[in-house]
Amino acid sequence: MDFYFLLFSLFFPRLVMLVYLVMFPAAFPANSVPQWADILLGIFSPRILILIYIYQNMGYDNIWFAAHLIVMLLAYFGGGRETRRRRRRSAAD
Repeated sequence: MDFYFLLFSLFFPRLVMLVYLVMFPAAFPANSVPQWADILLGIFSPRILILIYIYQNMGYDNIWFAAHLIVMLLAYFGGGRETRRRRRRSAAD
């Protein structure tokens, strides 16, 4: 897998997949995910799709898999300070 695909997909997964699909189709990760699952996961949960790509191409014992998994958990469960601040403010109202 391409280093830049892995790096930029940590921050902008949907945008990176779209750019690589259109501009660099040869560098798009090889996968065995069905086409319909590629489309649905790419639209609704691109981080899970990228984790599948990393698992199929590099395995689960790779640092990129761990990094993407941690970022996915932080993004989905609101690990940021701003999210907690908003929750406190909305609960106080």
